[in-house]
Amino acid sequence: MAIEVSATDPPDDGSVGIIETQTVQLFEPPASLTLAGGGTLDAVTVAFETYGTLSPERDNAIFICHALTGDAHAAGRRVGDPDSLGWWDDFVGPGKGLDTDRYFVICANVLGGCQGTTGPGDSSPEPDSPWGLEFPFITVDDIVSVHAALVKHLGVEKLLAVIGGSLGGMQVLEWAARFPDTIGSAIVLASGAKLTARGIAFNAIGRRAILVDPNFNDGNYYGTGEVPRFGLGLARMVAHLTYLSEASIEMKFGRRLQDGDRFAYDLARETEFQVESYLHYQGKRFVERFDANSYLYLTRAMDYFDLAATHGSLPEALGRTDARYLVVSYSTDWLFPTSQSREVVSAMVEAGRDTTFLEFESPYGHDAFLVELDQLAAVVAPFLEQTLESQRGAG
Repeated sequence: MAIEVSATDPPDDGSVGIIETQTVQLFEPPASLTLAGGGTLDAVTVAFETYGTLSPERDNAIFICHALTGDAHAAGRRVGDPDSLGWWDDFVGPGKGLDTDRYFVICANVLGGCQGTTGPGDSSPEPDSPWGLEFPFITVDDIVSVHAALVKHLGVEKLLAVIGGSLGGMQVLEWAARFPDTIGSAIVLASGAKLTARGIAFNAIGRRAILVDPNFNDGNYYGTGEVPRFGLGLARMVAHLTYLSEASIEMKFGRRLQDGDRFAYDLARETEFQVESYLHYQGKRFVERFDANSYLYLTRAMDYFDLAATHGSLPEALGRTDARYLVVSYSTDWLFPTSQSREVVSAMVEAGRDTTFLEFESPYGHDAFLVELDQLAAVVAPFLEQTLESQRGAG
């Protein structure tokens, strides 16, 4: 099977160029996807993008697992939209951390998402209307099953690496446990083997905000002209706070007022401080691109993820693969603190795996893996190079 890069134009600005998102149907009848929660899906549309060129040996493919609100568009620009740079564009491209001159990089939207892959906003078989809350329950396990099927569909038997941060890091860990022979390395960024009670609590607040929104309508808001924008916006505001650190918030906003230099003494004014205005902006932008039902499903999938509980123990789960591990944490990340990364690394070492661990000092909290990319590239690039050399030497 010939593999072509998604880019339709050559790069002219250091990016991978103009990118077209592709789609493919997987698990079509008579096959079906059996979900960990007991449900089934008889056809799954998967939206994905690719960057770079697959080698003749098909040994240079890297899969990116995106975080909670990400999508398949990790790099480049979309046709006709010069402002549509991918969410990891500074890390994926020629000469970058994931060097598309050397590697074939794949990124796909998650199952249950709302950016082209089958999710609750898509039509269900019966009746022919959006699933809404009738969409079957999904887990991180199911997300990885779909992406592993996509990789196989693309003709790649073994990935050089699978990489991801946050929810994406959970997928990486699950991939290593579920499909141990399909990866040469696993790169886990700002993540852990389970979500903390505090993380679960913040997700619960976000879901509650959506559920009590008058426009939620039991998840059947499609086609009504109204969406639960206030609930979804509030969910995003709360979640966004968990991605930042106290230092980054103080550095960026402090107690500076949004307008003027005096208090308005007006309770109806929602944006007295700059930080309030920023959070409202984040909520508004999020509503424009994300589906509330997808948010419910994906946050609950994060809550349920527990690698040790699913696979017996962490050493048992992480020792199934011969892949090399790279684990990166950040000093001010309190959504996935370094203690969680150390727990994962200890299990890898106990299982006798080749493991590299780094904690970066950063003021940017959980978002650091999306922000401080030069230092990340300085670690990831040689790690990938060593993995590729090792694989080709062994071959």
